[in-house]
Amino acid sequence: MKGNTEDKKYMHRCLELAYQGLGRVAPNPMVGSVIVHDNTIIGEGFHQSFGEAHAERNAIGSVKDPELLRHARLYVNLEPCSHIGKTPPCTSLILEKRIPTVIIGTADPNRQVSGNGKSLLEKNGVRVIMGVLEDKCKSLNKRFFTWHLKNRPYIILKWARSSDGFIDLERPADSPPGPNWITSQHGLTLVHKWRSEEQAVMVGTNTVIKDNPLLNVRHWTGKDPLRVIIDRSLKLGPHHHVFDNSQPTVVFTEKKTEDKDKTKYARIVFDDTAELQMLDHLYRENILSVIIEGGAYTLNRFIEKGLWDEARIFTGPALFKAGVRSPEITGKSIESQMIDNSLLQVIYNF
Repeated sequence: MKGNTEDKKYMHRCLELAYQGLGRVAPNPMVGSVIVHDNTIIGEGFHQSFGEAHAERNAIGSVKDPELLRHARLYVNLEPCSHIGKTPPCTSLILEKRIPTVIIGTADPNRQVSGNGKSLLEKNGVRVIMGVLEDKCKSLNKRFFTWHLKNRPYIILKWARSSDGFIDLERPADSPPGPNWITSQHGLTLVHKWRSEEQAVMVGTNTVIKDNPLLNVRHWTGKDPLRVIIDRSLKLGPHHHVFDNSQPTVVFTEKKTEDKDKTKYARIVFDDTAELQMLDHLYRENILSVIIEGGAYTLNRFIEKGLWDEARIFTGPALFKAGVRSPEITGKSIESQMIDNSLLQVIYNF
């Protein structure tokens, strides 16, 4: 592993800073930066919001004595940009301030940046160390890396199941809409926190009919995600909450129809490539991540095609005895914890 103990310590701090941008900087990556002089942090910053200053610029701007920059080391978890986007390139500022050493966690997968930032700095006499805590740096920006390397959003599957393996009870045709709760209030709060961290939340037609969800962030503080609804034949109507015009919504359908206020309709072919078409549309709309909350048919379609990166599964104490079977999934379990009376498992698709 590259970097000495000191380098790793300061890169850990970069990651702590960068994480504060979760849910606020997409489609940009989460980036933190630390500036060190004589083994003392003299400046730090992170990318706080999409379109605003990058981490390196914020860190440099926080240094009280700019003269120290000529003898300092700049740490950053992602390769500094060298192109002009919504903000000026960070490499230009580093060179302008004559910072002699830059320690980078990982290269930027963005083709406009990858390797160019490092190369430009080195060509102008800056000592560059690349690859400090590289795996952790890539993991933090898993959404950004997936979007650039796989040309699709990072996909999180989420569902709750009863202790006997059902995600819903059997419902008579005249049952009033509404969810059958499996988890506790703390579990619900956690789900809303997750929604605030991702750019989009997706459900199928049956979930909207049965649960009539809002798919917003009510039990946490944060931005509402884009609502993504699969409604092949346009069965849903204005009485469903997802069409309340409170937040942007996209509907995938095979029918030709006009956009209405905040609801946009994307026409696709519902064949074996339907999921890929949906992901391609979201990719082109700069959506880096989507959390798929159901129902069983939608979840199983993505599982069967291997189109998922992470699954978050609650198992509650309730016994349903019959109903809609929970999806089955295999992968690497990376986390298991109790949330009140429910077990939460996190599985990665390695």
